[in-house]
Amino acid sequence: MTDSRTAAQSVDLSAAKAFFLDLQSRIVAGLEGADGTAFRRDQWNREEGGGGLSCLVEEGKLFERAGVLFSHVLGSNLPPSASASRPELAGRGFEAMGVSLVLHPRNPYVPTVHLNVRLFAALRDGEAPIWWFGGGMDLTPYYGFEEDARHFHETCRDALAPFGAGHYPRFKRWCDRYFYLKHRGEPRGIGGIFFDDLCTPDFATCFALTRSVGDHFLQAYLPVVERRRDHAYGDHERDFQAYRRGRYVEFNLVFDRGTLFGLQSGGRTESILLSMPPVVRWRYDWHAQPGTPEAALTAEFLTGRDWVPIDAD
Repeated sequence: MTDSRTAAQSVDLSAAKAFFLDLQSRIVAGLEGADGTAFRRDQWNREEGGGGLSCLVEEGKLFERAGVLFSHVLGSNLPPSASASRPELAGRGFEAMGVSLVLHPRNPYVPTVHLNVRLFAALRDGEAPIWWFGGGMDLTPYYGFEEDARHFHETCRDALAPFGAGHYPRFKRWCDRYFYLKHRGEPRGIGGIFFDDLCTPDFATCFALTRSVGDHFLQAYLPVVERRRDHAYGDHERDFQAYRRGRYVEFNLVFDRGTLFGLQSGGRTESILLSMPPVVRWRYDWHAQPGTPEAALTAEFLTGRDWVPIDAD
């Protein structure tokens, strides 16, 4: 049986690139409206092939740091992070494109959020490309609110619903497993959805699902922002935010495949590390006092719980 990823006549890389660029533009416009600060546009080229556009703001009115990145990179050899689980692809060239973002608001009551949607094609002269989509979005609060968690997960579920009821439960659990700090024994946040190696039933369906995930991002996140952005906070809450941001840094540098791929493939370091929070703090063996909102984050929210009903399967 022929792998659906090798059906060359159905693979439209140019349409995917056009979508990713448009998605970046629409998300940046929405975030500029929420922040009230214009994002900087930084176009860059990659010597080995390709390039990208980094859109960012630092010290905005809402976002302490925010980056919405488009990249389209080409290379003659797959980096180890891309071929480790697919040894049959070693020695192929590649073409990778997508949009990724990480938003770090200043107010500790507004959660950090991450989105990534991408297309990868492994190439060899005379052969059809082997392709797959991946991505997802996840929410990392510092102070938990059930209303926010439910809304975010309901929107993720709605993004996937047209493609079958089984996608949300599977991608939700995949997200819980992926965004997990093994050395800490805890999730990074309250999850969302995550998928990789999406290549069936065909390119058109996988592309449509990926588009839907990207298109639902603003409606998943901006209502949460509007509910929390004016919540009063002080040094205590900022200090806890900086402490919890340390977990974000640990995950990105130790486990995140996108960070590893970017660095191993000779990507633009400034853009890759834009996902890091601008202010972060570590403490030795610190624990929140029982009964506090800080303790509730770990006890009630960072548990991998189901925020919307999931049918047993």
